[in-house]
Amino acid sequence: MRVLESIRNIFKIPELKSRVLFTLALLAVYRIGAHIPTPGIDGAALSKFLLDHGGAMMGFFDMFSGGALSRLTIFALGIMPYISASIIFQLLTVVIPALGKLAKEGDAGRKKIVRYTRYATVVIAAIQSFGIAVGLEGMSGGQFIQNPGWAFRIMTVITLTSGTAFLMWLGEQITERGIGNGISLIIFAGIVASFPRAIISTFELVRAGELNIFILILLIALMIAIIAGIVFIERGQRKIPVQYAKRVVGGKMFGGQTTHLPLKINTAGVIPPIFASSIIMFPATLAGFIAIPWVQEFAKLLTPGHSVYTISYVSMIVFFSFFYTAVIYNPMDIADNLQKNGGFIYGIRPGQKTAEYIYKVLTRLTFIGACYLSVVCVIPEIMIQQFNVPFYFGGTSLLISVGVALDTVSQVESHLITRSYEGFLKKGRIKGRK
Repeated sequence: MRVLESIRNIFKIPELKSRVLFTLALLAVYRIGAHIPTPGIDGAALSKFLLDHGGAMMGFFDMFSGGALSRLTIFALGIMPYISASIIFQLLTVVIPALGKLAKEGDAGRKKIVRYTRYATVVIAAIQSFGIAVGLEGMSGGQFIQNPGWAFRIMTVITLTSGTAFLMWLGEQITERGIGNGISLIIFAGIVASFPRAIISTFELVRAGELNIFILILLIALMIAIIAGIVFIERGQRKIPVQYAKRVVGGKMFGGQTTHLPLKINTAGVIPPIFASSIIMFPATLAGFIAIPWVQEFAKLLTPGHSVYTISYVSMIVFFSFFYTAVIYNPMDIADNLQKNGGFIYGIRPGQKTAEYIYKVLTRLTFIGACYLSVVCVIPEIMIQQFNVPFYFGGTSLLISVGVALDTVSQVESHLITRSYEGFLKKGRIKGRK
């Protein structure tokens, strides 16, 4: 009843109502576009072939696009080229001083980097779509293509690249005028769209006796446990006590209060698994369309369940956990801001010592967060591979789905609390995620 009351409260606030409806409308546009076929391709036959021969890797890729990749619709590339471009420019801001300086110039600098990221997205999408077009012509003698040749290649490049650019625009519109992070919500919508079909097919296998009911119950219990663990960790914080010194400004006394500096256990959120998945997907996608023996063997190494895939995936999750935390948190800047405002941490000298202390705490939290992400993303996938479950429903999809849902609900909660409406939780709003 409380949840229903909170949903009704959403529609009592005109601004929040318009934001929620705007977000749902654009996500509906995305789902409609995910069913529009690319010209010149027999989508139904191609989908059957890819799902029959693509194995777990195709199911993994298809999950992020909401089924658009296997059908090769206009949104087949999804939003992943944008994610790849974002990774590249975040790395370049650390490596190239000029870009690093640009990132610190405020809104003007960030807008320039966003513009460069858009250009890079178009380039990456064009390269990937051209590789797909050439790969389709060579796949099974080009039986899925009506008129192979340069006209088909150019049309495919234009269609798929435009689809990715349009999704990028949809994500930005949702972020600015809707509720939640638009890019994350598009990925979330693609993942959630595959759940009903996967659940139905699983129960059909149980009814046919091809899947043990005990295994099904075990997997359901595992999913519930993972969801509970994700919610617990994502809301966990390390609170560092901060004391502000008293000072007189204009004849009035300021400061003297005690507060805390909140540091999340998983500071990077769902970014590391998304980045890691994007990097693994790029070479494996191209390899899947090239009929060369050694390329096919390389693609098999990057298949979920293979030891090379698991080691690579965990390594990238750990790397991006530390990298992304370093990008969004600068201990020296935090220490300087505390010192300028008369704040200090108990038992720690202001300035460099404070920065070193924050860095030490942040490093330990990031290590714990990276281990948590690795376990959540990899362990369920290994178990699913062992039990031969006929659909991809691993920890990565659960982590992204729950994480994005928490982000979105947190923003809705903030709007409700700000306007003195009760939120979804009984004891105040959800702790926001960075």
